[in-house]
Amino acid sequence: MSKFALIIDQKKPVQLLTSLLRHDTIPNALLFTGVEGIGKYTTAMMFAMACNCLSKDPWIFFQSANQATKGLICYCKACVKIRSGNHPDIIHIKPSGAYIKVGQIRSLQDVLAMKPYEARMRVVIISDAQAMNPSAGNALLKVLEEPPDQTILIMTAIQSSDLLPTIISRCQHIRFSPISHKSLEDILVDKKGLDYDDAKIIATLASGSLSKALSMVESKNLIKWVNRRSWLINILSLDIAGQISTKPVVSLLAFAAELSKNKEILQDALEMIKSWLRDVVVYKSCPEKIINRDLVDNIQNVAQKLTVEQIIEKIEAVRTAQKGIRASANLRLTLEAMVMQLAHESQT
Repeated sequence: MSKFALIIDQKKPVQLLTSLLRHDTIPNALLFTGVEGIGKYTTAMMFAMACNCLSKDPWIFFQSANQATKGLICYCKACVKIRSGNHPDIIHIKPSGAYIKVGQIRSLQDVLAMKPYEARMRVVIISDAQAMNPSAGNALLKVLEEPPDQTILIMTAIQSSDLLPTIISRCQHIRFSPISHKSLEDILVDKKGLDYDDAKIIATLASGSLSKALSMVESKNLIKWVNRRSWLINILSLDIAGQISTKPVVSLLAFAAELSKNKEILQDALEMIKSWLRDVVVYKSCPEKIINRDLVDNIQNVAQKLTVEQIIEKIEAVRTAQKGIRASANLRLTLEAMVMQLAHESQT
C-alpha cells in the first residue's frame, strides 16, 4: 500500500464498515462499487487489517485509518504481514489478462476448503469482479451459496449491474463516491508539489479518481490531457446542443475508428465524455457541483437546450459501449453504435 493509500471522502462506507465491526455483524460477502481509483481496494485491505489486528479494537482501528493524512500505522504481526502483502490468509484475485478465469476461482475453492493458517478472519479480495467470465461467475456463486467459516469475500467493481444478479443478491452492497474536487486538489498540491492552477485542472480531468489524477501527474503532460478532452467534446459537438446530428455520418464513423485504434486512451476518453454529460445534468439542479468547472459556459449552454431525459440517454449510450467493451464485443462496431446513438438522441 503506497503512501497515498488513504481512505478519502468515503464517510458513509467507513461508517457502515465500522458499524459491522462494532456489532460483530460482518456478512460473508461484501461488494464495493464505484469508479476506479477512489479507494475500494485500499478500504478492503484496511478492513482485512481491522478484522485481524492483534493490538487494537477493530472499530477504533478502522475509524483511525480514516483520519486525514497519515492514518493509523499498526506494527502488530498481523497488520505488518497484511500491509506487506505477505499474509497467507489475505488472498487477492485480479484479472489475468482481460478476465478473471474459472481456473482462478477453482483454485480459490481449493484454498477455502481448508481452515485459515493463522488469521482470525480470512479475507478474499476479488478486484475488478466485473471481469469474471461466465464460468468464473458461476463457480464463485457456489462459494457464496456455501460460504466457508472464518472467511469474508470482498468484491470490487465499477457497477453492480456488470455482475450476475445471483451474486449481487448474496452480497452486502456498499457504494463508494468519487473523491471531491477539493480533496484531489489538496493532495496534488500538498503531496505532489503541483501549483494550484495545474492541480485544479488535473482534479477536474480526473473525475473523482485519485489514481487517475496521480497518473496524469506522472505522465508530466497536462496539456495532452486538456487537449484530449477538448478534442472529444468538439468532434462530437457536445458543447453545441443538437449539432452532432448535423455531422456527416462518415465523420462520425471516422471518429469511432480513430477511438478504436487508440485502446490505451479509450477508457479515459469514454469517462471524459460521460463526465461532461453528467455535468450537464448536475448543472440543472446543483451547478456548484459540476466537475468540469473550466467548461461551465459550455455546460450551461447545453443544459438550457436539452432535457434531463435526453442527456441521460446519451450517458446510457456511453455506458452501454463501456459494458460491451468489457465483454469483448467488437470494438469498432461498439463505438460506431455509440456515436450514432449520441447523434440520434440529440434529436429527441
